[in-house]
Amino acid sequence: MSTRRILIAGESWTVHSIHQKGFDSFTTTEYAEGVQWLRDALEAGGWQVTFQPSHVAARSFPMTAAALGEFACVMLSDIGSNTLLLHPDTFARSRTLPDRLAAIRDYVGGGGGLVMIGGYMSFQGIDGKARYRGTPVEDALPVTIAAADDRVEAPQGLRPETMLPAHPILAGLDGAWPWLLGLNTVAVKPGAELVARAGGHPLIVAGGFGRGRSVAFASDCGPHWAPPEFVNWPGYARLWQQIAGWAAGAAGG
Repeated sequence: MSTRRILIAGESWTVHSIHQKGFDSFTTTEYAEGVQWLRDALEAGGWQVTFQPSHVAARSFPMTAAALGEFACVMLSDIGSNTLLLHPDTFARSRTLPDRLAAIRDYVGGGGGLVMIGGYMSFQGIDGKARYRGTPVEDALPVTIAAADDRVEAPQGLRPETMLPAHPILAGLDGAWPWLLGLNTVAVKPGAELVARAGGHPLIVAGGFGRGRSVAFASDCGPHWAPPEFVNWPGYARLWQQIAGWAAGAAGG
């Protein structure tokens, strides 16, 4: 495994809008990505980042644990399980292809690093549509995923609270963290480490799986749950570099 290569999948969306002007209407379509803060943070720490937006990951996300082994760490951020399960050739042409969720589990079990970052299409997600509960990815994560819509929306703000100050993920991150505006609620698996929480909910959970490691970051890496104060926080880059480094630790990262 490469000790400085990381794959980020997700963090993109398309908005299709209807503009109604009296009797008439027209539509516009806009494509957007939310990866910039995370990617910049990791690259500043010396990571070589490969980014696959959701529509690219649908076809190009690696099919096997061996192929994923090109990376020391894989980050899934706001990409539902269906995008990885339903390769276009399977959905449109009924071709039999490998289960990429099982490939992620086997990759971690063999020594890889996995990070799942929260969002509307992470963990179980909005209306339960992310659907990672009961999948091989949940096996590899240090948390148990809720059965239904798992969002905690907090317009009043949730203040992160560190639980294991000596954990390598938290090195140098002293003092108060900026507020977050929501997260996915998860449960810490036995033997996993609750590194930080927010509003009484697990925020950062770390654990081992087989010969690898995984981290659940239950909030977002960008807006809206991670507001400007969080993504511009001086500790932001250090936090993500240390999450990636810890997850990849079994691979020598």
